[in-house]
Amino acid sequence: MVDANVRIPAETRDRLAQLAAGEGMSLRAYLARLADTQLTPAERAERAERARQKLQAWNGYNPDAEHVRRLDAELDRRLDQAAGL
Repeated sequence: MVDANVRIPAETRDRLAQLAAGEGMSLRAYLARLADTQLTPAERAERAERARQKLQAWNGYNPDAEHVRRLDAELDRRLDQAAGL
């Protein structure tokens, strides 16, 4: 494995180090786990499309873009409400 240097603010590095220590991990291991457990935007889009296809095959669910927009807006509203915003 080739090491890489990444420039970030010291406060960010220190916070990440605290988070890693709280998990009993080194900063290197914590960042590697973080990278391994997060999806890229392309991976999220691919997963969403596969889910849409499975729902359509299972029960005919195939929302149009406007329906998806309204659902997203409702989800955002509920998340804001839950966060007290």
